[in-house]
Amino acid sequence: MDFDLSEEQSLLKDSIERLLKDRYGFEQRKAVLASAEGYSAEMWRGFAEMGLTALPFAEADGGLGGGPVETAIVMEALGGAISLEPYLATVVLGGGFVRLGGSDAQKAALIPAIASGELKLAFAQVERNSRFDLHHVETTARKSGSGWTLDGKKFVVVGAPSADRLIVTARTAGGARDEAGIGVFLVDAAAKGVSIRAHANQDGQRAAEVTLEGVAAEAIGDPANGLPLVRRVVDAAIAALCAEAIGVMSAMHVLTVEYLKVRKQFGVPIGSFQVLQHKAVDMFVAIEQARSITLYATTLADSEDDAERTRAMHAAKAEIGRAGRIVGENAIQLHGGVGMTMELAIGHYFKRMAMINLTFGDDAHHLAALAAMGGLMAA
Repeated sequence: MDFDLSEEQSLLKDSIERLLKDRYGFEQRKAVLASAEGYSAEMWRGFAEMGLTALPFAEADGGLGGGPVETAIVMEALGGAISLEPYLATVVLGGGFVRLGGSDAQKAALIPAIASGELKLAFAQVERNSRFDLHHVETTARKSGSGWTLDGKKFVVVGAPSADRLIVTARTAGGARDEAGIGVFLVDAAAKGVSIRAHANQDGQRAAEVTLEGVAAEAIGDPANGLPLVRRVVDAAIAALCAEAIGVMSAMHVLTVEYLKVRKQFGVPIGSFQVLQHKAVDMFVAIEQARSITLYATTLADSEDDAERTRAMHAAKAEIGRAGRIVGENAIQLHGGVGMTMELAIGHYFKRMAMINLTFGDDAHHLAALAAMGGLMAA
């Protein structure tokens, strides 16, 4: 299999890396982190002007016709800059639901607005007792005329404070952990009955606790059997998160090696100590192993073979979590006490890596799920 980037993909990679290097340095990011919005509206416009927000959508729907590889290129670059902009929430997750489950009317209404950067979305899925289970849904949806009415509460809804619309999982039938009877619904974030209590996650990204009380909504896809759609979109998001993690870990490795070259002890750079060189090599090996499984997951992110796709995502997420600990812990240790301060970038990367591990299931969760499926190469 050829893993080399095409000319267009290489141009995309170079363009976004140059944009982030020129306009999203660490000091600029700290200013964005401290702002009321928690993301840069200027940078978001830059993403739209470059076509990044239109990337994964079909040309017939107003997009650029990119696929999982193009999304991975963008996500790895965003990870390298620890970007705070809601690209995953809006384009990968929200856009994924519209792209894969939306009606023609919904695609016509929403995709051009997402592509232009005018519309931001957030996926409201996590509940108090759901842990990492996508099928644990207690929020209810009842039919109301030609639409639906939602009641319930969602937690850690990343991107919700800046979102114009929310995509919500809600139950139309069955018990809290039944796989049938789950629907996906589109809600106006400013609608009557929607309460958004914003907060910052450990990595600085903005999220919210969302309360829904008699909120009007419209269904995306089959309201009685929406779980397969949820799983497919989340699998694509996991592949994107793994690509982002590669960017985060690669940046941590570069920063750590640079620090080993300039930090001196006993009159010599600490990078001359063989034991520290071995730790830097351990970081590099972990990143390359994670990169390999991420490439595999990326090639299957749009697969319609649910079992093969899901096994790949379990394997990738488990390996990303393992590698993230090796890289993160060594990076902090090799920086010493300064690695734990907010003044140095390395601590910010470490926090983002920790949040990536927890998003849609940590490495232990995915390793157990993969084992239950018989392993990566099960017949």
